[in-house]
Amino acid sequence: MAEFKYEALDSSGKAQSGSVSAASQDAAIAALQRKGLTLTSINGGGNKSILEQLQGVTLFGGVSARDLVILSRQIATLFEAQVSALRVFRLLAEQAEKPFIRQVLVEISDDLQGGSSISKALEKHPKVFSDFYVNMVRSGEESGKLDQTFLYLADYIDRSYELGSKAKNALIYPAFITLTFFGVMTLMLTFVIPKIGAILADSGQELPIFTQIILGLSNFLVDYGIFLLIALIVGGFFMFRYVQTPAGNHAWSQFKFAIPYVGSLYQKLYLSRIADNMNVMLSSGISAVRALEITANVVEDDIYEGIIREAIESVKSGSPFSATLIKHSPGLIPGIFVQMIQIGEETGEMGHILERLAKFYNREVNAAVDTLVSLIEPILIVALALGVGFLLAAVLLPIYNSASSL
Repeated sequence: MAEFKYEALDSSGKAQSGSVSAASQDAAIAALQRKGLTLTSINGGGNKSILEQLQGVTLFGGVSARDLVILSRQIATLFEAQVSALRVFRLLAEQAEKPFIRQVLVEISDDLQGGSSISKALEKHPKVFSDFYVNMVRSGEESGKLDQTFLYLADYIDRSYELGSKAKNALIYPAFITLTFFGVMTLMLTFVIPKIGAILADSGQELPIFTQIILGLSNFLVDYGIFLLIALIVGGFFMFRYVQTPAGNHAWSQFKFAIPYVGSLYQKLYLSRIADNMNVMLSSGISAVRALEITANVVEDDIYEGIIREAIESVKSGSPFSATLIKHSPGLIPGIFVQMIQIGEETGEMGHILERLAKFYNREVNAAVDTLVSLIEPILIVALALGVGFLLAAVLLPIYNSASSL
């Protein structure tokens, strides 16, 4: 809480001054206005609330998907118990372990006490509650089903996080093994091989071609390794900056889908996300156009975002959603996906169809990730064995030949 000094006029026009404790300047103003005061000046506590200052600190502050899932389930449980909205957020603020989350909930509570709706209070914290989250809550307020809405949100965030993290975690182990392998090989080529190479050179024997390749690579790394490292770092930096641009982001998306098997995995992941997101919002009464707009913002892929934005213009002009999807079939959008959407449009069961599609592609992604993991391990073992075997053969064969000639 911060201390704010104010000057104001009461209902009779009499000047008053004093101080008030609040989490932010906005909360202080709201509290004073509820007392019937007309503010003439207010200062103290800084121009920004504690939350606003912390929102820029993403390393030590912030809300993870797991935090948001737990928070949503707690809110849903309290609403089911007929606890008032203000009391819900006050209770959760008191129980929150992380200072950042506690401060968010305090500010939401202050906004609710000032007469704000839940969705408007959440909307002030975009780094915590996404546009999708806020629109879902707004729909729950209009339908009077806030408890169900927060349960939907918890389930959706849980599914989305689990699916995305499983796909990413599947690549951590092979990436670690590959980096370790290249690290060990680099050390061998820069420290061990040069000494062995000097011994082989002194022997005067003709070296096998693959031994010459290894010695040439070793000499290159010794002479120019530092320049190669600098080039890789600079190239990686500029590549990272390029991917942040619209053109680079689009190129990265195209590259992902061009990789055999991995491209198919990403396709299923994004289709699952689109179907799940659309199903949750349409089931909550959000309009098709608004659902598409929010889905475009959360799909997290430039190519599929472009398809959805194209569909938004198509739906606004009176065409069905499937009319846009069929333009990108069977490449980016599988035929079965388009056919199911068409059936949903014709039967009026779009929500049910999207739910089925989301579950289907969830299973497909899980199966694809499991298959990828099971394939990567033996491939890595074979590749590492071949690499180590080639290096040992290149070194030991000349030594064996030298020993045999004695």
